Amino acid sequence: MQGPPKDNQANLALVHVGEPAAQQNRPVQPIVAFDRRELMQILAVYGRKVGSGEWRDYAMDFLKDRALFSIYARVSERPLFVVEKNPKLRNKQGQFMVTNQQGRILKRGHDLAQVLRVLDPDLMVVG
Repeated sequence: MQGPPKDNQANLALVHVGEPAAQQNRPVQPIVAFDRRELMQILAVYGRKVGSGEWRDYAMDFLKDRALFSIYARVSERPLFVVEKNPKLRNKQGQFMVTNQQGRILKRGHDLAQVLRVLDPDLMVVG
């Protein structure tokens, strides 16, 4: 029986799994995602609502033209709210919006913190 390596380095083998030949020449499709600051703002509101028992689950989708953070009250097919980031609307109405279960836009704007206030009116906006 051998003990741990004396130089505190584990013997690891790295394995690279190649892609099929048909996919190697295909360009990588860009996706839209929330950056760390945006995700922290969303999760702060989400965490407060989970703590109060109002929300129970979420899902994130990162597509080529928009990123979605869907909020659920319980296991269901449709989310209660969707926080969306659509960079194509950055110079128009604003890239962030919140929609309700029926698809109605509740708030849209350039500043995510202001848009999230529709979900949690007691939320303080820190600039």
